[in-house]
Amino acid sequence: MGTVDRALVRDVSAIALASGVVGISFGALAVAAGMPVWLALFMSVVVFAGGSQFVAVGVVAAGGSPVAAVFAGLLLNARHLPFGLAVADVLGRRWPTRLLGAHLMVDESVAFALAQPDPARRRAAYWWCSGLLFVGWNLGVTVGSVAGSAVGDPATLGLDAAFPASLLALLLPGLLPPRKTSDAAPPVDGAGAEDKAARARRVALVGAVIALATTPFLPAGVPILLALLAVGVALR
Repeated sequence: MGTVDRALVRDVSAIALASGVVGISFGALAVAAGMPVWLALFMSVVVFAGGSQFVAVGVVAAGGSPVAAVFAGLLLNARHLPFGLAVADVLGRRWPTRLLGAHLMVDESVAFALAQPDPARRRAAYWWCSGLLFVGWNLGVTVGSVAGSAVGDPATLGLDAAFPASLLALLLPGLLPPRKTSDAAPPVDGAGAEDKAARARRVALVGAVIALATTPFLPAGVPILLALLAVGVALR
């Protein structure tokens, strides 16, 4: 780990802290939705995918079937297939190490690894980020689950609206236009990032229309899966 500099440790620690805060909200919401504390903790350790966990628990809380919840979570995590190809060289050659690295793979660890200039730094960044995020997320879920179990009727706190609000918060950074460094400067990520953000907004809008139009007629969870058809809009 001698190849890790202070700036990287600082940035990764900040992301891990934020992950812990989101984990607190997931733990509280999962317990409020009827999930036992032990199952919320078990899910977080075994699945370790915040977005998929929010989607799966949200589908079940809305009355959807466990099969639809698992399928929605798997589809959301399908993006990890190209991620795995991109960071295959940082996971080592031993199968136990590769399996552990694949389990700990999240968007942030892939981004930090690919931003490094050489293989040694990519490996260090990946394992530092993955490890700290795993610890931060599961500590947050533990605190949130225990705190959430102390809440009586979750409806009195408006927690029924918390799942869609949490998912919107996770998606919002990808829907906003690129940040500008100054009024005269071009966007940080260039025109390509603007095009990606515009495509993401079109997909989100079409997906929302599909989900809203089919919700009155289909079982809970199925409209979310049908909303994935909106991805075809971005591929045109």
